[in-house]
Amino acid sequence: MIDVKGFYEGTEYHTPEHKIGWLSRLFPSLCFYWRAIWIVWSASRRVRAGNYDSVAWHDDSARTIKALEKSGCRLEVTGLENLKGIDRPCLFIGNHMSSFETFALPALIMPHGFDLAYVVKSSLLKFPIFRDVVTVRNPVVVERVNPRDDLKMVMEEGARRLEQGRSLIIFPQHTRTVSFDPKQFNSIGIKLAQRTGAVVVPVALLTWAWSTGKTIKDFGPIIPSRTIHFAFGEPMAITDKGKEDHARIVDFIQSHLKKWQAED
Repeated sequence: MIDVKGFYEGTEYHTPEHKIGWLSRLFPSLCFYWRAIWIVWSASRRVRAGNYDSVAWHDDSARTIKALEKSGCRLEVTGLENLKGIDRPCLFIGNHMSSFETFALPALIMPHGFDLAYVVKSSLLKFPIFRDVVTVRNPVVVERVNPRDDLKMVMEEGARRLEQGRSLIIFPQHTRTVSFDPKQFNSIGIKLAQRTGAVVVPVALLTWAWSTGKTIKDFGPIIPSRTIHFAFGEPMAITDKGKEDHARIVDFIQSHLKKWQAED
């Protein structure tokens, strides 16, 4: 468990009312990516200098959230009360929609005492600059080619991260997508919880304001009119074969997505 100062207080977070600069109103994508690239580049320099720890990662995560808010986007986060009282490493399992959740989740979760690692696909380790930050966090790396090999890697390395006192964020989908397909949402996180006895916190998210790019997937248009949502569910102890627990996570995600998309 770690101690970091969060950028929010309480059990919910809602982007406060603030003035958006005229340049950000006219060119939200340009302004956001300029800020985000600067954050990542600065982090990469500190990694290579050997000066990048969990607190620095949390702080850069919070800066990225603020950069998106400065571009006109709004963030709504609920369920943070469910992170209180968990006194051991756990698994955060959720859907995967855009690059934003990868940047944002550390700032939302770590103020509650969790040190974190991601389960990531190996292609993320090939991105210039960004790979420095990914690598230094010692993620569990999967290839997304052979499901059996990925399962073995997560079972072994995931268990090791938990033993080291680090919670894991897992997106059990083949790829990022706005439309949630339960058939593409595998139970690899449930299996790890069964093996290790770790509790699971479901995470539902709608991060469509950072849309998917046509040429480069990670650099799509920023659309401020789309509200960003995160919801954290109650901790779950996985029982028996885990089928019912997996179904509960799927239902948690689907019900929130349906509600949010209807509202927006």
